[in-house]
Amino acid sequence: MLRRAPSLRATTTARSEIVTKMELLHFILAAYGMTFIIIHGHIFNKIRPPCKSMGGFGRLFHCHLCMGFWVGVFLWGISPYTELFSFSNQPMTAFMCGCISAGTSYFLSMLVEDYGIRVVHKGGEQS
Repeated sequence: MLRRAPSLRATTTARSEIVTKMELLHFILAAYGMTFIIIHGHIFNKIRPPCKSMGGFGRLFHCHLCMGFWVGVFLWGISPYTELFSFSNQPMTAFMCGCISAGTSYFLSMLVEDYGIRVVHKGGEQS
């Protein structure tokens, strides 16, 4: 039995979905990497404020959720200047990018540590 070749529309739709998923993956990895470097990177030690400084605003630089949100908004802002990902210029998209970045940055920071995957034993010890 002969098989029909997929239509151009089906091929284009499938390719578009793959591109969209790859853009989201690039965004998540860029957001996590930038958040991790800002919060833990040695290069920022001299300019990173202590938690209790600036009326508590310094905590922003020590929290994966807080910094992750603003990194997501920053990445949304620079999306017209990169080919890794592209987003609409609507304010709600900025908010959603911030939320996605905050959530995934926090999740990945709880999952991964400096020595690999974080494992917690029942006794509460980490390894």
